[in-house]
Amino acid sequence: MKSNKLYPASVIAVAATLFTALMSAQGSGALAQDTPSRPASSQPLQMYSQPIVQPLPAEAQPEAAVAAQDDQADAPSLAELVAADEADIGDLSPDMRCLAGAIYFEAKSEPLRGQLAVGRVVVNRAKSGRFPASYCGVVYQPSQFSFVHHHAMPAINTASRDWHEAVAIAKIADAGTLPSPAKGALFFHATSVSPKWRVTRIAQIGNHIFYR
Repeated sequence: MKSNKLYPASVIAVAATLFTALMSAQGSGALAQDTPSRPASSQPLQMYSQPIVQPLPAEAQPEAAVAAQDDQADAPSLAELVAADEADIGDLSPDMRCLAGAIYFEAKSEPLRGQLAVGRVVVNRAKSGRFPASYCGVVYQPSQFSFVHHHAMPAINTASRDWHEAVAIAKIADAGTLPSPAKGALFFHATSVSPKWRVTRIAQIGNHIFYR
C-alpha cells in the first residue's frame, strides 16, 4: 500500500522542470512590459521654416568676385556722370562739338544709354581705321548722317537741356568712362527702317539698332 503513495523520482523531476520553465517565461514578459521604451536621443527635434544658409567667410570668396562687387559699388552711374558734367559745358573743341552734335541730333530723345551708344559709334569709327580719323571727319563723311546737309549741321539750341546732356554724354563717350551698351558698334539705324546690311547685329537700345 505504501508504494501507491510514492511517486517515482523521474516524475517528480519532470514536474519540477516544467514548473521552473513556466515561472521563468512569466517573469521575462513582465520585465519587458515594465521597462519603458526610450527614444534614441533625449534632445527635442527642431523644425525650420526657412533653409539655413551659412555665408562663406570673406577669405573663401574668389578675389575676382570681391573686386567686381567693390568696383560695382563704387562706380557712378551714367545718370550721375551726366548730372555732374552737364552743369559745366565750358569751351568745346571742334571735334567735341561734332561728337556732341551727332548725339544731339541723332539721339536727344533716346534714353541716356542710347545716347551713349550713338556717341560711341562715332568714337569707334574714328579709331577703327576704316573711317576718317577725327570726329568731325566721321560726322561729315558724305551719306553717313541724315542730319548733315551740305557739310553742315542745323542750328543747335545751346541753352537747352538736351544740348547740355549731349555734351556731357560726348565727354563720357570720348573718355571711355563707361563701357558702351553696344560694345564695338560701328553702325546703327532707327527701328523704323530695315536696311539690308551684311553686318552683325549687337543690340537694340531705345529706337536704334546697333551693328558692328
